[in-house]
Amino acid sequence: MIRSTTADGMRIGEIAERIGVTTRTLRYYEEVGLVTPTSRSTGGTRRYSEQDYARVLRIRELQALMGFNLDEIREILQAGDRMEHLRVEYRAGVSPARSVEIVREASRLNARTQEQVLAKLGLLEAYLTELQAEAARYDAFAADHHVDLSAPERPDARS
Repeated sequence: MIRSTTADGMRIGEIAERIGVTTRTLRYYEEVGLVTPTSRSTGGTRRYSEQDYARVLRIRELQALMGFNLDEIREILQAGDRMEHLRVEYRAGVSPARSVEIVREASRLNARTQEQVLAKLGLLEAYLTELQAEAARYDAFAADHHVDLSAPERPDARS
């Protein structure tokens, strides 16, 4: 694993290797607006920061673990970016009225992201229920036919 992060950041190949994706994937993420390299060298080479690295990891997690598509991921990332902007503004010091506005907006963004996650969890739970019902049918068949499903499978004598 390459860890040669310079002051200018990681090159596209370095970050791709660290994450386990292709450089084409990273270029595509940039093309569709999911990640933007922090900087470019004078020759135009993309340079990625540790924050960029963390963002790409989040994209991969949202794809692999939650099954979000890229449009859904974009919405989630934009909400996170906006919440970070609100945090920075709040910490810089704002009026009491503005602090209430910030908290309200952050709460709405958080609630929307929770809705998206809950919707995915609902789909996963429905699929799990289907699998469990199917397993129950297999178990019932096995019980009716005195089959031990945990026993190793024996090859058919006719094979």
